[in-house]
Amino acid sequence: MARSKEPIVWALFGAGGMVAALFGPILIFLLGIAASTGLLGAAEMFSYAHMRELASYPLVRIVLFGIISLPMWHWAHRFRYILVDLGLRSIRLLVVVACYGTALALTAAAALVLWQL
Repeated sequence: MARSKEPIVWALFGAGGMVAALFGPILIFLLGIAASTGLLGAAEMFSYAHMRELASYPLVRIVLFGIISLPMWHWAHRFRYILVDLGLRSIRLLVVVACYGTALALTAAAALVLWQL
């Protein structure tokens, strides 16, 4: 009996959901609300130069890669099953390739951008 690759996809789905749920609201507050309104009182802390310097550390790059790529896999898995539930069972392979291919391409793009920082 052939082994399924489904557990890998479910693991990426779960990890992406957890990352989005834990870090999404924090990032929205810090970068979207606090930084733009000056709520924290340290505008230079969120400046481009400071963020670029922060992203120069390898550990920060790894964390950023996880925060960027894992929610993409969560989206791909969820969107795949939404499309199948909407009645696209006849083109299931195309849906799988489109969803996971997009997640893979965006993950590769995130890795490339973070590598070049």
